[in-house]
Amino acid sequence: MVKKPLALLIAGLLILTGGTPLARAAAGTVAAAATQQIPELAYSRVILPNGLTVVVHEDHKAPVVAVSVWYHVGSSYEPKGKTGFAHLFEHLMFQGSENHKDEFFKPFELAGATDQNGTTWLDRTNYFETVPTSALDMALWMESDRMGHLLGAIGQAQLDEQRGVVQNEKRQGENQPYGRASELIQAEAFPANHPYHHDTIGSMADLNAASLGDVKQWFRDYYGAANTVVVLSGDITPAQAKEKMLKYFGDIAAGPQVPRPQPWVAPRDASTRGTMTDNVAQTRIYREWNVPGRGTTDENLLELAAAVLGGSKTSRLYQRLVYQDKLADDVSVDVEQHVLASLFQLQVDVKKGVDPAKVDAAIADEWQRFLKDGPTADELARVKTQTRASFVRGLENVNTQATILAEGQLYRNDPGAYLKDFNEFMAATPDRVRAVAGQWISTGDYTLTVVPGKVDATDAATAVGRAATPGAPAPALSAKGDYTTVKSNVDRSKGVPAISTFPDLSFPILQRGKLANGVEVVLAERHTVPAVQLQLLFDAGYAADQGRKLGTSSFSMAMLDEGSKTLDSVEIAKRKQRLGALIMAGCGLDYCNASLNALDDQLKPSLDLFADIVRNPAFREADISRLRGQWLAGIAQEKSQPTGIALRTLPPLLYGKGHAYAIPFTGSGTEASIKAMDAADMRQFMTDFIRPDNMRILVAGDTTLEQIIPQLNAAFGGWTAPASKLPLKNIGKVAPPAQVRVYLIDRPGAQQSLILAGSLAPSTEAPNNLEIQTMNGAFGGSFTSRLNMNLREGKHWAYGAFSFLSNAKGQRPFLLYAPVQTDKTAASVAEMLKEAKGVIGDKPLTAQEISKIKVGDVRSMPGGYQTTSAVMGALQGIALYNRPDDYVQTLKSRIEAQSDASVEAAAKEIIHPRRLTWVIVGDLKTIEAPIRALKLGDVRVLDADGQPEAETAKAAK
Repeated sequence: MVKKPLALLIAGLLILTGGTPLARAAAGTVAAAATQQIPELAYSRVILPNGLTVVVHEDHKAPVVAVSVWYHVGSSYEPKGKTGFAHLFEHLMFQGSENHKDEFFKPFELAGATDQNGTTWLDRTNYFETVPTSALDMALWMESDRMGHLLGAIGQAQLDEQRGVVQNEKRQGENQPYGRASELIQAEAFPANHPYHHDTIGSMADLNAASLGDVKQWFRDYYGAANTVVVLSGDITPAQAKEKMLKYFGDIAAGPQVPRPQPWVAPRDASTRGTMTDNVAQTRIYREWNVPGRGTTDENLLELAAAVLGGSKTSRLYQRLVYQDKLADDVSVDVEQHVLASLFQLQVDVKKGVDPAKVDAAIADEWQRFLKDGPTADELARVKTQTRASFVRGLENVNTQATILAEGQLYRNDPGAYLKDFNEFMAATPDRVRAVAGQWISTGDYTLTVVPGKVDATDAATAVGRAATPGAPAPALSAKGDYTTVKSNVDRSKGVPAISTFPDLSFPILQRGKLANGVEVVLAERHTVPAVQLQLLFDAGYAADQGRKLGTSSFSMAMLDEGSKTLDSVEIAKRKQRLGALIMAGCGLDYCNASLNALDDQLKPSLDLFADIVRNPAFREADISRLRGQWLAGIAQEKSQPTGIALRTLPPLLYGKGHAYAIPFTGSGTEASIKAMDAADMRQFMTDFIRPDNMRILVAGDTTLEQIIPQLNAAFGGWTAPASKLPLKNIGKVAPPAQVRVYLIDRPGAQQSLILAGSLAPSTEAPNNLEIQTMNGAFGGSFTSRLNMNLREGKHWAYGAFSFLSNAKGQRPFLLYAPVQTDKTAASVAEMLKEAKGVIGDKPLTAQEISKIKVGDVRSMPGGYQTTSAVMGALQGIALYNRPDDYVQTLKSRIEAQSDASVEAAAKEIIHPRRLTWVIVGDLKTIEAPIRALKLGDVRVLDADGQPEAETAKAAK
């Protein structure tokens, strides 16, 4: 389920992609938009005889095609008593079909598919994958087989399995802090007789009541060809697309006419309020207004209002509540777009100890000022520039191209609808935004205040919410159409089409240069979009906190854009917006970095700003104090999240006191260390690690070495290193524990338990790293891996269960991860342990399991490296782990050269069931006794800080 507000195309379109060639938007559509053009996704469209709409966009930069199948049905189509059906059926679509009676993902894993998933939302259900061009026939066969030949493959066993998986998806979402709020907000936002009154995930009772007959009827009613849009974007022509779509989809029936819910905003006349208690670290205020649906002029203008009110650090409410009044740690305003109506939403994290009434008063003051005066011309100009920059920068990923075109076609019968929205956005004036805001967000809000407290065990989906009101429009039937089918010559009895060839990867040759001060520059040219990405990479990271206050590295880097010697944090944020530049800084376990993503025509001023931020941090006390408050709130949030608790607790247990990696893997430090940190600590860290003799500059994008070196010299060539020596990090080697250790952390009332088990594996630089990765992929690193097939697909006790390895210069953690329903915690631990023992014992990985991962890894490379960001990620890996410049180009041959015996040896080297350290976060009163009964080893109870419960109680006396 995905939210995609237009104003937040700034974020959403960062992963957009575009075609080659990219046509310019048609001139003259809106005069004001002429100076803010964006590339256009050129497309062709054809409607097959059976009513299926096909949209095609050509983009031949990489030998891949995105296949995006959108059914015009979502949870708003569900009748009373059948909530959750649309999403449940989405899951059933991955269970195989009449001519492929196996997991849907399996052929795609073998083909190297990327970006594959399915999602359900209020108005649609979509399924998507990106495949190598030569695998397109396989993908279309698979999609058409489940569209036209599904019912014979769905039985009671499949329904029961996916019912359990979906219910655990619901538990997993609601088990997160604030995870139950959205269901209540939606129930209060829309009347009981509105199609949007209930959330997409549905209620436990309705999911339990779903019968096989019900789900089969859902398929018959809504999964016809005429209710479907298929977008193909990538390495394909319109003629090829039409031929293939007719071949595979032409014989599928159009399906019945669909009763289509009609727009109904249903605004409230007066303000209403509610309160919810939850296992949260701080009070959060949600406020919501019903506003017009997607694609309307008013909704587009409200996107601008949201951005000005709470879309960034420079927004009105962020400035007032976080900077000026210091009442909140975070503020956001956005619009959740839907067809029948949209939700204009405010969210405020109230600073601990602050009276929410004071926050309400400050919000009301700023809101009234905005309604009276509207946005300024400068505020609108900055948002518009930032949005336009995101379009230009983001047009690379073919899957997101397909998403944009599909949304336009499905909802508005116009694949190019995003251009109309963008042009309206750019033509907006302060007066028009003010007028629309006054009409829609001046009254009729619903406010939900979530406060720390006991979690209500009642299913949030059963909330009564807003009462039914008159005025509901009747559904309108979709067009009847004179549809016919076309006889297919596809013999489906032969099974999934074989793929005989796969395209090779095209990856840029790395080029190297040096600045005047000796700093090394590594460049990968990629000329698909007019933008350049830079990364300053420093040998530092969380490990550099050893001997310092924990969190120093991350906190110091986060302070960089909080002010330079000549610019304060707000002016920096405004300049980034005016330039359309993205500037970020942060750390990982072994490195810190600062990155710039700039448009070609703004590269010089963007570089100037970037260099000022990195080289001249101010570390003003007011900024430190503000960030410290937000940071401490973030740590508190981590300690209220099951995964956050586990990731803070497990590494110190694995590595032992004093080790550079014996820290919370979130990198955020501890409350005590952050409270004690001051500007002197940060300046010392900068002197020690953020310096030119500890830096490499990585560049990817639309430039050449001859162009970029002079520009980088101007920005960084004069930066001189301090006289002090560069500190050496001390990453020691840790001996394994003598026995299994089990640690339990109480989260009262939790619907699920978070199971995280770990041991130490060799460094990412290990000679057999590829064998280790292949082993992990088969054991727990892919959808069809052993762990996931057991706990999700076999037992349906979890929404997902996996294993993974975090990259590290030293020994890295090998982790087993599974959020499971509470009453199956001990049984799930037993199953995970059984799988771990089996893979190094009597059930070693088979040749087929190993081959599946190897071929998938090789064949996924063209899709995996289609964007500049992916190329930059490869550059970072090459720099961090001392890989050769041709690492990516030679990866295929090295993956293929792995022997089964070497992968099996990696399993025995990495997986040690008798050395695992288990951290389990759940409802202690329910899970403790069954876990102790497993007799795994010593069982101890810790608090959320990782301290023994007895010591915590003693300290409290």
